[in-house]
Amino acid sequence: MTGRPRSIRLATRGSDLALAQARTVERALSGRRYDVEVVTVETEGDRITDELIHRLGTTGAFVRALDERVLEGDADAAIHSMKDVPTEMPDALVVAGVPERGPREDLLLTPDGATLSELPEGATVGTASLRRGAQLLAIRPDLTVEPIRGNVDTRIEKLLSPHMDREHERRREDEAERRANTGNEAFEPAFDRRLEEWHEELSPLRLAALEREVDVTYDALVLARAGLERADLLGEVGVWSLSGKEFVPAPGQGALCVTALDGEVAEAIHDRLDHSRSRVETTVERTILAELGGGCVAPIGISARVQGAHVAARVQVLSRDGEQRIEATRDLPIEHHASAARGLAGDLADRGARELIEAARREEVGGTDG
Repeated sequence: MTGRPRSIRLATRGSDLALAQARTVERALSGRRYDVEVVTVETEGDRITDELIHRLGTTGAFVRALDERVLEGDADAAIHSMKDVPTEMPDALVVAGVPERGPREDLLLTPDGATLSELPEGATVGTASLRRGAQLLAIRPDLTVEPIRGNVDTRIEKLLSPHMDREHERRREDEAERRANTGNEAFEPAFDRRLEEWHEELSPLRLAALEREVDVTYDALVLARAGLERADLLGEVGVWSLSGKEFVPAPGQGALCVTALDGEVAEAIHDRLDHSRSRVETTVERTILAELGGGCVAPIGISARVQGAHVAARVQVLSRDGEQRIEATRDLPIEHHASAARGLAGDLADRGARELIEAARREEVGGTDG
């Protein structure tokens, strides 16, 4: 290729997290041969903020609008969180690149850094994920799992808002006592800093939380570590890493993928971006999900890790209330990882996973969130 650099237009959602993810892809592709432009697209999932993700369907929620831009020629490629990408894609599109995967585990977020066992009885935990909700209830059936929507920063603001309000009120009362005790050397204020000083030192997110009104008071949230890291939000709230054995992550969690029309651009993206281990791991996870079905209506966790000549796979299928669970771990030969993944999915289906998924589908039709 000679002359001017080839332009590649990358379609992405416009959230802070999506744009941060797009910048990592943009940096990897930019250079002498390619001039990269990021195109932001509003998706149905961005427009509809009062509906759970599983009710929208992941394709309609976040993926379709971006891929349609590619199919219509308005963009050359689209950047997705791999866990949002359906296992069935338009024939003309390919997963052109899977960059090196980030962390895949889930985190418990609380205002004070409490662990899952330290949450009070009946605590309210927010999540938009059927899987996370079922996994929480499997360990702590006393918890109240409530839906929560919004971008990552918005969800953290909702968690922190009541906590910030309470602290603001305590500091306001302390400030009033300071004024009432002016000149009283024996008076000891409850806080070292004055209210105005505290307010000036708050981060933009905590300021937004202080101004936000919420309908639900959450004691904790469960979110993916990868998203928090990419959005640079880990320092805003207390976090506790959840066990990957009990909280098996969603298929593709922590990974990005770039879809494109099969052709020159797809080949270029593959050459510059594709990470072979991440590609194998996500292929195993998505193959198992495709064979089991029910990804939008049933709580399913699938995690695969390349370990030498094998891929260590862990699968967890739960009922929505967390009371029933079918699990399996298996080392799959890396040379035949896709076919071996299909075999594992078939075994799980025969052991009762199919029935759990069908029960979850009936609950969905009946309007039960679980």
